[in-house]
Amino acid sequence: MVNFEYIDAKSLGDVPDLLGKRWGESEILAGGTDLLDRLKERLDTPKRVINIKGLKELHGIQNGDGLKIGTLTTIAELAADERVHKSYPVLAEAAASIATPQLRNMGTVGGNLCQRPRCWYYRGLEYKCLKKGGAKCYAAEGLNKYNAILGGGPSFIVHPSDSAPALIALGAKIELLSADGKEEMPLDEFFELPIDNLRRENVMNPNEILTTITVPKQPNGTRSTYLKFREKQSLDFAISSVAAVLQLQGSTVKSARIVLGGVAPIPWRAEAAEAALTGKTLTAANIAAAAKASTDGADPMTQNAYKVMLTQNLVKRALEKLAG
Repeated sequence: MVNFEYIDAKSLGDVPDLLGKRWGESEILAGGTDLLDRLKERLDTPKRVINIKGLKELHGIQNGDGLKIGTLTTIAELAADERVHKSYPVLAEAAASIATPQLRNMGTVGGNLCQRPRCWYYRGLEYKCLKKGGAKCYAAEGLNKYNAILGGGPSFIVHPSDSAPALIALGAKIELLSADGKEEMPLDEFFELPIDNLRRENVMNPNEILTTITVPKQPNGTRSTYLKFREKQSLDFAISSVAAVLQLQGSTVKSARIVLGGVAPIPWRAEAAEAALTGKTLTAANIAAAAKASTDGADPMTQNAYKVMLTQNLVKRALEKLAG
């Protein structure tokens, strides 16, 4: 770990100026579960680390016309909240699936959304890959068992967040704070593909901080769930996952939002699957058609074609669960 200046942020308004205007100079310390790993591996070598844990306005879950979640709310708090369990089961299930109890008690919701890729070429010091300013994505020709089958190129990372697919499926919005003030946007506009932003995974500028996530109240008749496949059931990141949110009117699907995790550089909206369900009933045939459509456009590499069928089966299981 390279030496750095450690700063305790005294107020939220101070943070943008402390961060500065250039990537790499400053990093935010919230839960630290991703940052400390990157610092120890010297993947990041900031001049200063800004501790925001003491900013009380970023903690907690407020209940009103929906939920307002502070980005310093821990994953454990989110997973245990009765309001989340009752009205947003997809989010409770996603939060409960993250890492281990110890890490859920440390990690924050904001950190889970903003964490960096877990590709071993990106994390490995010996590889100067595209994400780190190099000339190639080593996964394209190398070990790509865990890499993207959708939306990849020129980098084939996958986004590691479990909470992001669930929140996008729920239509969540976020608030960013910079020196210029506050900006609100839908969460699904926050993430960016490598073709649009090769070095970063979202639209944030160096001097911006993610402050809150707002989850709208769900319409009557909404059902939701989150399913995740991982190699080690106790702690692993998703190899593939699905967040499914359906609004039913009688037995008919009035609207559907299906978001995939672990298969693309961003949480991936399976719009063809949503279209295959909307206006139809949850029959076995319609569920099968939607599951097959969920991977439309997939372009697997040499070692990850298995993700296509795996993802289709997860979507099928999620929809069958909601149909029941």
